[in-house]
Parts: sequence; C-alpha cells; structure tokens
Amino acid sequence: MISNFKQFTKKNFTISNTLILSIILVGLIVTLNLMLRYDKQIFSCSFWLLCIDEDTFSVRNNLIFQLLTSILVLVILLFSFFKLESQTKTNLEKNYSKAAFALIFLSIGNYIWSILSDSINLYLLGSLSLTLLIVLLLWFVERKYAFSKHKRNSANPKTFIFLLISSGLMMFFGVLVSITDSARVCTQFPICFPTDGISSEVLLVNLHRFFTLTTAIFITKALQTSWRMYRKNINLLVSITIGFTIFIGQSFIGGIQVFRNLPLDLLFIHSGSSVIYILSVLYAFTFVTHVEKSNVSEMATILNDSQRRKDFLILNKPIIVALLLVTTYAGMVVGGGKIPEFSLTIWTMVGGALAAGGASAINQYIDKEIDLSMQRTAKRPLPSGRLEPAEALALGVSEVFLSFYILVSFVNLNAALLSMFGMVYYVFIYSKWLKKITVQNIVIGGGAGAIPPLVGWAAATGGLNIPSIFLFALVFLWTPPHFWALALVRKNDYARASIPMLPVVKGEKKTRLHILIYTIQLVLLTLVMPLFGIGGSFYWVLAIILGLWLLSIAWQVYKLEGNKIAFKMYRYSSMYLAFIFLALIIDVLI
Repeated sequence: MISNFKQFTKKNFTISNTLILSIILVGLIVTLNLMLRYDKQIFSCSFWLLCIDEDTFSVRNNLIFQLLTSILVLVILLFSFFKLESQTKTNLEKNYSKAAFALIFLSIGNYIWSILSDSINLYLLGSLSLTLLIVLLLWFVERKYAFSKHKRNSANPKTFIFLLISSGLMMFFGVLVSITDSARVCTQFPICFPTDGISSEVLLVNLHRFFTLTTAIFITKALQTSWRMYRKNINLLVSITIGFTIFIGQSFIGGIQVFRNLPLDLLFIHSGSSVIYILSVLYAFTFVTHVEKSNVSEMATILNDSQRRKDFLILNKPIIVALLLVTTYAGMVVGGGKIPEFSLTIWTMVGGALAAGGASAINQYIDKEIDLSMQRTAKRPLPSGRLEPAEALALGVSEVFLSFYILVSFVNLNAALLSMFGMVYYVFIYSKWLKKITVQNIVIGGGAGAIPPLVGWAAATGGLNIPSIFLFALVFLWTPPHFWALALVRKNDYARASIPMLPVVKGEKKTRLHILIYTIQLVLLTLVMPLFGIGGSFYWVLAIILGLWLLSIAWQVYKLEGNKIAFKMYRYSSMYLAFIFLALIIDVLI
C-alpha cells in the first residue's frame, strides 16, 4: 500500500499538477471572498436552481472555510516542496514551492488580520491583492526558469506587454470601484459625468472605464496577431481567445450593471470572471515571448476565404444545433404557456446555438484522431487538415464562454448554468470518458442532448419543476434508437476507431431489439405526458400518429436486416423529434 502511494505521488505530484491544483484552490478562495462581498444574497431562491436557507451560510462560516482551504493549499505545497527537495530539482520547482509556501502564509496572516480588525472590506482587498500576487509570482518563476532552454521570440511583443499593463490597471481600478461602491454614484455609460463636481468615486469609475477601453484595443490587436501568426500554437491561441471572449462578456455585464441597478448575480460573475481573464492574459503573454516567430502571416481569414467560413460552420454542426434549438424553443413555449417575448427568444436562441456549436467544436478537437480513422468523418476540417486543432479548440471554448455571458446577461442565470452544465456533460462526461469505455455511452451521454429544453424552460420561467423533466426524458429516450440506427450503418467505422458502440460489442441483432424497446418506451412517454399537464388533446392526437409512424419503422429495423432501413430510422427519428416538439408548441398556441 505504501509503495502504491509512493508511485501515485511520484506520478501525480509534478510541478504542473501541483500548480494547477493550487490555482483551483486559490480560485475557490476568491469565490468565497466574492460571496462575502455580496452578503449571502447569492443564496436566495431567485438566484440558484435550488433554494438554500440564507441562515445556513454566514460570514463566520465562510471565513473558517477559507482558512481550511488555505491550509489545504499549504499542505499540498509542503508535500510537494519536501518531495522535490529530496530529488534533483530544477530551479523552477524550487522557486515555485518556496514562493507559494510564503504566499499561503501571507494569506493565513491576512485572515487573522481580518478577524482582529473586524473589517470585511479590508480582508477582501488584502485577499484579492494576495491572490493576484500569487498568480504574478508563480507566472514570473515559470517564465524565468521553465522556458530558459526555449528559443526566444526575436520580435518584441509590445502589444502583449501593453495588454498586460492595461489589464492590470483595469482590474486594479475595478477592485477599488467594487470595494468603495463607487459605481452607485454613476448612472451614465460609457463616461460618468459628475453632477456636483468631480469626486473620488467618479474619478475611479472613469479610470476603470478608460483602461477598459485601452485594454479593448490591445486585446483585439493581440487576438489578430495570434490568429495570423500563431495558428498552430494551441497554448497561445486558446488563451488569448479565451481572454478576448471573457473581455467581451465582461463588457456586456459592465454595461448592463449601470442600467439594472447592479444586480448581485451579475456583480458576482463580473468579479469572478476577472480572475479567469487575468490568468488567460498572463498565460498568453508567457507563450508569446517564448515561441518561435512565424515568418509568414496567414492571409486567409473568415472574411476573405469562403472555405474557412464553411469549415468553421461545419465545426458547429449546424443541423444538430438547429434540432436542439427546436427543443429549446419548445421548452420556452411549454414552460411559459405562451409565445415568449421576441427579445427573450432571440437571446436564448443565440446563447443556445453558441453553447451547442461550441461543444461540437470542442468534441471534434477531442475526436480528431478518431474522425481520421472513420470514413464518415475523415473529411471534416480537422482530420482533413484544412483547419488547425488549435483553431477548433479556441473557437469552441470561446463560443461556450460567450454563450454563458449572453444567457446570464440577457436571459437569466439558471438558463446559463443549465447550458454550461450541458456543455460540460457532453464534452467531459460523454466525449472524454463514456464514449470510449462503455457500450452504454449513448444511453448515458443522451443526457447532454436533453438539456436544451430545460434551458428553454428556465429561460421562460426562471427555474425548473417536475413537468419540465418530461421534456428532458423525451430527448433522453429518443437518443439511443436514433444513434444506434446510425451505428448499424457505420458499424465498421466504429470498430476501426475502437469505439464500443452497441452493434460492435453486442452485435446487430441485439442492437435492433434495443432500438425497438427504446422506441416503445419513447412513444409511451409521449402519450402519458398530457396526464401530467404537458400537452393537450391536439398534441395527444399528433403524438399517437407520430408514435405509430416511428414504431412501424422501428419494427422494420427489428425484422429486416440491412443498412437501408437502419439509415431510414436514423433520418426519420430526427424528423420525429422535431415534429413532436412542434406539436407541443402548436398545442399551447391553440
């Protein structure tokens, strides 16, 4: 047991893993700080999917939990430090351990200071400053030693230097505005005009907005440079694209805060996103100063190359996105019991399309090797080599972030959280894990595709209830027969790619039986939904007709062999899902 533990620590307690774990825990401390800043109101029923009694969370409990988290970071770093001391170490590992060790001690000292001074604002200012100091110092140590053997870029990355300085000043004045509540004295945007003379609050607000403007200029230039010169560098391209996307989202929220009287959920997200933003900018700056400069500026862009526009669209899988948007809109109509407002519909559809398209792009990045081995997918943009893997990942991640900001800014937080959960489910639970290890990958992974109607329901009502689960179950039961029908047609492709789809592992006969069983369950569900308030008589009649139509095809799949009938099931099941949700919409309207 001891030897296994030693092997585990030797394998996992590397400098990179320790750095990542420490940053995650520091991020948890920052999140808890933000909860203190907004005085427990983030736990009200209007904010979260589930209601939590405000009395269950207190400032005292928050501070205690932060102390325990800081101690945990300290223990991890101590273990890493002494482990590294017993081996031959690089300067990076030594300096990282010592610097992080000292800064965690400062964090604990800051905690004790806040208790003695009985000042939450002082604690927040000190803690946020220490967090930024930790990030900056760790970045400095890594930059100084980790890339010492790398060839330095011959060009001076002035744009990235100015971006880093401008971002730091923007965040500095942003923290001061938040701590002093200076934003409450200003209701104008983008410039704050004083009504009774210039005050320190007005000055802080305008300085924050000025450096936000300069940051916008530099990050746009940095993004352009990265996509022109460094398309193959995944670290640089993804990090600067994430930074740009978060900046755009932050600008949305910053502008909305002025006109919505600073809602607490947006304040919380605005502050929390700042940490991710500065990390992405630091990461981008680190790599741009240590990658070999490309001598060729890529001239083909989505503005002047129709093939690139087509390839980026393909990464989003527009047909699948369109089908998911039908289910999202149905969730809005059925949940709200009426046609939703036009603006709410547009923002929900745009946010949903970006989330689904971004998840699809990330999925194609993950599956690029699998797609290359399959005849059906070999001509996609990544396996064919028309786009770089870094481009697909950068596009996908940026779309997901942007969808979250759109939904949280113009719809509501519950819809944004559900959409983000669906993306995480699809990318990590299904694509990275289930798809390659279990024959039930499609069954369990079907939960990801069943999230969009819940997003629509939450967009229209602000939350979820028991009837909304029926829409989730409808898509969940539809997914296996739909994709197993495709798997029958592409059985050899999946076998060649070592994907354990049902026909590859259990055979075609059992797959056909499972298609019939799941189709029966799906049709029965659609018929009992009116008993629980989902759909009326018009919907029920259409559900019977559509159900008999789908059952007849599933029966043919079960009785007949061959790819022709299986592909027919695949195509018709897509039509069935669209028609059944349209039936729900029409039933509400009449």
